[in-house]
Amino acid sequence: MTTTRRDFLAAAAATAGAAMTPDLNHAHQHGHEHQAVPSDPALRVKALESLLVEKGLVDRAALDTLVDAYEHKIGPRNGARVVARAWADPAYKQRLLTNADAAIAELGYGGMQGEHMLVVENTPKVHNMIVCTLCSCYPWPVLGLPPVWYKSAPYRSRSVIDPRGVLREFGLDLPADVEVRVWDSTAELRYLVLPERPAGTEHLNEEQLAALVTRDSLVGVAKVAPPQAGASA
Repeated sequence: MTTTRRDFLAAAAATAGAAMTPDLNHAHQHGHEHQAVPSDPALRVKALESLLVEKGLVDRAALDTLVDAYEHKIGPRNGARVVARAWADPAYKQRLLTNADAAIAELGYGGMQGEHMLVVENTPKVHNMIVCTLCSCYPWPVLGLPPVWYKSAPYRSRSVIDPRGVLREFGLDLPADVEVRVWDSTAELRYLVLPERPAGTEHLNEEQLAALVTRDSLVGVAKVAPPQAGASA
């Protein structure tokens, strides 16, 4: 979805870095008046980007750098490192669950769309999943850009109505005795799931632990799989 991501960041640049999370694929449903989303917003944003570049207001290379940073440097790998540290360091885990903003900042992560966060822990009896029912609020500093499915209307509505059904569609079928808690991210507060540490990882270091953590497990639509047989410890 490179085009969508580029268009997304182009729109952000055009609004001088305003703190917003636009959804170019779906109209927001906030319960108040909005300007209707154009029928083909990607083309309109592309035209806007071209105009801004032509007038010298936006540097196309800067946009490419920003896209690359969020896709490859600021993406879910940051969140994976936070989780790995929490698994390896009980004191850090406690700080993370008590004051997520400060604990995440200890690892050098923070900034726009991640100013106020809460980390929720999965346990054998509680499974957490994250959604934004209003639009696509998402913790960029630790998860990068939101995937298309996270912004889709079906995910945003059905996660609240039928969370177990949604999880099954992601391949996660939880036992009936596991409570599912759905957390609704907003512009004021964003969430991150602390997944359960899989068995067989007792001898892995933080780097190896982080390699196991996926974006989907940080949103709560998947669990972290144990290391494959034969993997180095």
